[in-house]
Order: sequence, then structure tokens, then C-alpha cells
Amino acid sequence: MKKNYLAILLVIISFLPLMHLIQPQSIHADGETVYVIPIENEVEKGLGAFLNRAIGEATEQEAEHIIFEVNTPGGLVEAANDIGELLQSVEIDTTTYIRSRALSAGSYIALFSDNIYMSPQATIGASGIINNDGTAADQKAQSYWREAMGSAAEANGRERIYAEAMADASIDLPEYNAPEGTYLTLGPTKALEVGYSNGTVNSRADVLTALGLENAEIVEVEQQPAETLARFLTNSVVVSILLSLAGIGLVVELYSPGFGVAGSIGLISLVLFFYGHLIAGLAGYEVFVLLIIGAALIVIEFFVPGGILGGLGTMSIIVSLFMATDNIFALSLSLLIAITLTILVAVYLYKRIGLQKGLLRHIILADRETVDKGYVSSVSREQLVGLKGRALTPLRPSGTGLFEGERLDIVSVGNFIRQNDPIEIISVNGSRIVVQRIEEEEMNYE
Repeated sequence: MKKNYLAILLVIISFLPLMHLIQPQSIHADGETVYVIPIENEVEKGLGAFLNRAIGEATEQEAEHIIFEVNTPGGLVEAANDIGELLQSVEIDTTTYIRSRALSAGSYIALFSDNIYMSPQATIGASGIINNDGTAADQKAQSYWREAMGSAAEANGRERIYAEAMADASIDLPEYNAPEGTYLTLGPTKALEVGYSNGTVNSRADVLTALGLENAEIVEVEQQPAETLARFLTNSVVVSILLSLAGIGLVVELYSPGFGVAGSIGLISLVLFFYGHLIAGLAGYEVFVLLIIGAALIVIEFFVPGGILGGLGTMSIIVSLFMATDNIFALSLSLLIAITLTILVAVYLYKRIGLQKGLLRHIILADRETVDKGYVSSVSREQLVGLKGRALTPLRPSGTGLFEGERLDIVSVGNFIRQNDPIEIISVNGSRIVVQRIEEEEMNYE
């Protein structure tokens, strides 16, 4: 039953990387066509992969216009840069409709559109760049981001000073509630005033009317299940959970009698990590190959102990993890969390169960060489101290002695001892038995 269960699990996992190849059939309209593409939640590589597909579909169908409906708190600068390059290459007219917020990386993306419309409660800006740990980025990164924001604004005829103030808190714009030390954030009124908005609207229909496209065919592009899953799986918090589940699941499996639920959870978590990064465009199939090689080496280590294969396998898996991401710091932090939790669980299981259960029983020596099985330990030979016998060979200083009918290899202390001289065992240290010569009258005769 467990073999069938494992086989089904492996089949499902093998088809996961192919899910993203399933795409809905494109619809081609005869009149004007407007593609509506959502930009929601955090800006990350998964969003970039989705936008690349959606814009490609709009281009293929010769759409008249693309409307990006934006509601994002921002996200990764690297992902925003990639999306910005993508939007710069679009030949179709574009409009960003900010439904709620276009902050940080979201404001950068919005600035690449030909038009920007905002709802009455929308905001744009607050684009300061920070590290993953919440601290301010270094001056080099901040300078780069300020220039990128300014260039994005200028690319569509907007004044760069306001975009730079969104990214640089040292720019003093008190008239826009952004004195020195505060990042600029614009509401619909101020954005319209500085040319960062073409108008304030209440709905998508108002945007279409403002663009003169109220009679156009609307095509709403939705994320495919694989793309939605990929965006979820590449979230830094989810990555930490997946890696932790993978480590804990595999450790628990070592203490289980056979491959079961814990191992399955660990294996699925690891595959989901790579699957999400594959669909998001962060990893190629070569990463899967390296992962499989690493896992195979670790499995072989169970049957051919030595440590080298296991070490190489572990290194292969770790390298494949880093090859599957473009954010080394975030992955390092997630990996540190996963390793810490895994070690804690391993220590707990060791104290509760020991090393004689589960898969570990195949690689741990369980048999004991006890006295009742005919083995004599070196500790039991301490009882030889005090025995008296005779030297069967001259002791210079080592030789052989006879004690109560048992021949023993011995070592003498002091002077040379001749063959057949009476001797007594005075100490035992492991297998080393030390004797000294005694007088004949000290021998016990019965």
C-alpha cells in the first residue's frame, strides 16, 4: 500500500512542472479590444511572469489598449525593474487605473503607462527602497532607485522631481506634505496638479469613457491557477514555511518505520518550492536536475556510509535552492529559519526516541556484544587482577602465562622473568595484562 502511495505521489510531482503549459484559448474580437490586466498584491517575479504572458496575449490579439488595474503595496526592486523593461517594450497604448494604492515598486510600474487615472481614495508614491530586514538600503542602491524613478517619469513626459521625491526623503516638498525626511505620497488631487494623474474616476467604466473606449470589447486577463500558485509559493514567508516543512518532514521520516505522511509532506514542500520558482521564471529545469542528483546521493549514502556522498548531496540541494532565486538574502534568511527549526525537532526526537527507530535502524549498529551472547568485554577482565600462575615463556618483558588453565598474553614489570617462574597479575588496562614475579611459597596449591 505504501509503495502504491509513493508511486502516485511521484507521478503527481512529475507532472507539476507541466501545469503552466496549459493555457486558455485566446479570444479575438473584430472591433476595438481593450485588455484589462490586474496588478495586485506584492510585486515579485511571479507577477512579472504573469504580465509577460498577459501582454503577449494582448499583442498577439492586436488589442487597441491595455488597462492595468493597480492595487499593490510594492515589492521587490528587481522584479519592478524587469516589469519596467517589459512595459517599455509594449507598443500598445497603456493606462494605469489605481484603484487603491500604487506604492513603492507599484508607483514605479505605474509611471511607465501613457495615462494614469486614480480613484478618489487612491495614493501613489512612498517609494523609498529598504532592505529585507527593514533597514534603509545603502547610498548606492538609493541613488540608483532615485534615478530609475525619475527616468520612468520622464519617459512619459512627467516631471522627474516628484518621482525622485517619492524615492528620496531628502527632497524637501512641504507644499505636498513631504518635508525633508518624508517620502512623497500623492492623492488624486495633488497627483492631478503635478501631472501624475490624468483624472479622478470612480470605476473602470469611467476610465474607458475618458479614453473614448466605452464601446470597446473588454478582455479581462486572469491569472492561471499555476501563476496564482507560483506567486503564492514565491512569497518570502511561504518559502520559509516550505523549507521548514521539508526539513522537519524528512527528519521525522528518519524516525518512522517506513516512508509515510511526514516524508510525503517534506518531499511535496520541497517540490512546491522549486515548482513556484520555475513558473515564476526564477529557475530552469536544470535546477530540478541538480535537486534530483542531490537527493539521489543522499539516498545512496544510506547504503554506502562514509559521509562523502551525503555531503555532496546536501551541497547539491543547497546550491539548487540558491540557483532558484534572485534574492540571496531572503533565501538565506528562510534557510536559516528552516535549519534552526529542523535541528530543534531533531534534538527533540533524539531525546524521545533515540537512534534505534525508523530508517535510522538500517544505518545504526543495534547489536550489542554482551556477556550472555558469549562476548567478554575488557571491563570484565578486571577480575583477573590477583590471579596467580606461571610463565609459559620467558618474559622480556612480554610473553605468555598460564592462569587457572587459561593462556594469557602478558607483560612483566621489573626484572626478567624466566619460564615457569611463579607470577601474579597486578593490573589490567584494556587488553594489556601486567604481571610481576612472586615467591614460590606465595603460590596457592590445593
